[in-house]
Amino acid sequence: MTEASVVPDDFCAEPISLQSPEQKIFDGKPFPLILRPLIESGPKSNEAATAWVREKREVIESLLLNHGAVLFRGFPVNSPEDFDSFVMSFSYEALPYVGGAAPRRVVTGNVFTANEAPPDQLIPFHHEMAQVPTFPSVLFFYCDNPPAEGGQTPLVISTEVYKAMRARDGMFVDALEEKGVVYNRVLPDGDDEKSPIGRGWQSTYQTTSREEAESKCKEQGTKIEWLPNGCLRTQTKVLPAVRVDARTDKKTWFNSIIAAYLGWSDVRNDRKLAVTFPDGTPMPEESMQTLNEVFEELAIDFRWEKGDVVMIDNRQVLHGRRSFTPPRRILAALCK
Repeated sequence: MTEASVVPDDFCAEPISLQSPEQKIFDGKPFPLILRPLIESGPKSNEAATAWVREKREVIESLLLNHGAVLFRGFPVNSPEDFDSFVMSFSYEALPYVGGAAPRRVVTGNVFTANEAPPDQLIPFHHEMAQVPTFPSVLFFYCDNPPAEGGQTPLVISTEVYKAMRARDGMFVDALEEKGVVYNRVLPDGDDEKSPIGRGWQSTYQTTSREEAESKCKEQGTKIEWLPNGCLRTQTKVLPAVRVDARTDKKTWFNSIIAAYLGWSDVRNDRKLAVTFPDGTPMPEESMQTLNEVFEELAIDFRWEKGDVVMIDNRQVLHGRRSFTPPRRILAALCK
């Protein structure tokens, strides 16, 4: 299906050229789909943009399912408050960030900062909150201040990762599908801003009560151990590493394996033990090298522009973060 055939004539937005270096073509479709408002009929204010979303929501959702990610460029979204309104116009229920590893701060409404890990650190590819039982269906990211250099939010189609890994390392994929994985992490007592996974147990479980944190872990099936220094050791229940997307009947690489293996490292955590098979066996190093190569081959990197909003189908698309030269301010919203 071509891009022109899926964007209605009265949509008040048009796709940016398929030749954009910020896109790749998979199954004849551009990824991501990049939309900009028509000069004459497109929305000119944030109020008009939110009204347009409410009117065109079903079409936008169809485009999202078809392409995996939609980048809205040039729309009148000029502040965190505008971004919050834009997201709310889809009428999705916000998902609390419970169990996630990234340090974040609430900015306004249901909008918070994207991962605030130090700028020199790469954040590897992952499906958002794939390491907990309840994860968002849709993600939104907004560029409030583009970075001087680097800082892209690379995207990868999950089904393409699965196909590539099946072709290159079938035995590893078989093991993952048969056994699943567990994620292991030590959460600090209070946020550690120097770590890419430095979200303290208080922020992670949104409580200062040990008893309430324990209750939330129990609800998620997470095993815990309180350490003498006040940190909390956690181990998730066995989670699938490959899922079938019921909407497309395709297998997806739905996990945070490479993110944990490469990125869950600090003074409390050994990245090579951050994700294991249920019996404690580490991920094979050669398979991790192959997986990382697959991600880099399939990834697209678009350069953030002020006001950009990218809408991501979290069940179809993984994302990460490149290192960057500050300043950079990317905001996020998670939706059920």
